[in-house]
Amino acid sequence: MRSFVRRAAVFAVPVIVASVLVTGCSSEPEAAKPAATKAAVEKAVEPAEAPEKPSPSTSAGPLLTVGQTGTYDVVETDEYGENPTVTTKMQVTVKSAKYVTSADVDTTNDPELGQYVILTLTLKNIGSKPADVSMYGVTTWEDDSTAAQDATTLESVDGPELDATYKPGQSVTGSLVLDVGAKGGIISYDGDTFRVALPTS
Repeated sequence: MRSFVRRAAVFAVPVIVASVLVTGCSSEPEAAKPAATKAAVEKAVEPAEAPEKPSPSTSAGPLLTVGQTGTYDVVETDEYGENPTVTTKMQVTVKSAKYVTSADVDTTNDPELGQYVILTLTLKNIGSKPADVSMYGVTTWEDDSTAAQDATTLESVDGPELDATYKPGQSVTGSLVLDVGAKGGIISYDGDTFRVALPTS
């Protein structure tokens, strides 16, 4: 062990001397060398940046009025709610929006927000894979003065249910009884997947 240390000390001297001689003979300015060396070290230490993964569009879906048709992407995530992937495409047509009273929907419950509206839609899977649609708890209403509020109710009218699994090519025309704060405003499904501008009368 001792002899190894001695040898290391003997060989270190010429290396140090050579290093001093090379530095002393250099024609470059003193200040330039440390900066270049520091930049090289920093660059070598930096981890390589991973390329960004493409992700589905996060822009708002179509804003429709009565009589209009639009499409939206069906996006699914993994079990952790991450890695969103577009799985299929749906088409939505707004057939009608009719303001009604509690008696019109055969209920004794008054609307909590202030006004019932029957919104009739046609949903169609125009993609290549099945799509699950569930509107309860993810349909909201808002206007210029009121922040988004849950508009879903337990009230219903006769007819097919919009909540279903749609195989490619399948469609349903059905109605939702929604509770809105006033006539007008915007109905949104599942964030901004698609939106409906309600009539003001």
